[in-house]
Amino acid sequence: MAEVVIGTAGHVDHGKTSLIKALTGQNTDRLPEEQRRGVSIDLGFAEFRLPSGRRAGIVDVPGHERFIKNMVAGATGIDVVLLVVAADEGVMPQTREHLDILQLLGVSAGVIVVTKVDLVEDDWLELVEEEVREELAGSFLAGAPLVRVSNRTGQGLDELRQVLDDLIPRVRTKPEEAHVRLPIDRVFTVAGFGTVVTGTLTAGRIANGSHLEVQPGGIEVRVRQVQVHGQPVATATAGQRVALNLVGVDKDLLARGLVLVSPGTIRAVRLFAATLELLPRAPRALRSGTRVRLHTGTSEVLGRCLLLDRDELEPGQRGFMLFRAESDVVVAPGDRYIIRSYSPMHTIGGGVVLDAGRRYRRLRPETLAALKVLERGDATEIAVFALR
Repeated sequence: MAEVVIGTAGHVDHGKTSLIKALTGQNTDRLPEEQRRGVSIDLGFAEFRLPSGRRAGIVDVPGHERFIKNMVAGATGIDVVLLVVAADEGVMPQTREHLDILQLLGVSAGVIVVTKVDLVEDDWLELVEEEVREELAGSFLAGAPLVRVSNRTGQGLDELRQVLDDLIPRVRTKPEEAHVRLPIDRVFTVAGFGTVVTGTLTAGRIANGSHLEVQPGGIEVRVRQVQVHGQPVATATAGQRVALNLVGVDKDLLARGLVLVSPGTIRAVRLFAATLELLPRAPRALRSGTRVRLHTGTSEVLGRCLLLDRDELEPGQRGFMLFRAESDVVVAPGDRYIIRSYSPMHTIGGGVVLDAGRRYRRLRPETLAALKVLERGDATEIAVFALR
């Protein structure tokens, strides 16, 4: 059975980390500051065994607006989301922002979890659920199952486990027969082993002894050992949370945002063309040339959005852009990305990469014709475009 990755989403202090601990017995707040403050700051990880015996990885993301960068890095690889809303507060700002991010990243399956139900009366709970359904209308979670849970008493936990068990077999899995793509989300050292990286394997297979390449940079590394959920395995496949013990690279040369790939298959670029959708709740129109923060995989880079089909994109509109990055970024056609305003930081839009490394000229008919070919994705049309 192919594994999937379950991710949390929702406002700060709505019970995401407590929910994961109640489901798995594992505390994903590993940093001393997180444990002292009782607030998630960085990504947390856990293993989850469902009633059927199916195994899943869990990524717990921070809910505070100051740590949206970390949330996006964790949300990139998830297949199923647990959208957590506290019964005593209802829908809050980061509930909405996390939902926007999930939609832009193409997450298509999830469960709504209303937590802290032991703190409110039934009539209030019904009002909160109505508010949640109204907020999710038109989104990928519009018809999602809703489970009432109390992390403190255990109410609803068994129901949630079964709902996930029923949902996961219908989830789209990641491609195993493909070149390796592993966006790195953690780097550390283990005494006696050396450098270790972790991430969600979004494509391909990695075996003990595999030779990989770090991008950006092109550093060649060898995999000494592969682990999944803390256990050594001969081979990890797409969709799994993976830890790799690497040979040939020092820990200080690696960081979140870098990507492990099959050698020679993908290079970092400074330019890429993409579709761009500006969220309806974006605070203002986006002018061509605006400097933004771009998130893709687990990386964040600064750059400018050069609109290719207009001078200004209004909230709710969709167009084409050429992104000019200020540092190298690893992207390939089909990858999804998020953009956030430079300051103050708000999620304003996102889209799908169409072409990487090629320059396009603004407001030219031939540019728009080429991008429409790439957007349609017809193999024959794209082959003819590439030859031209």
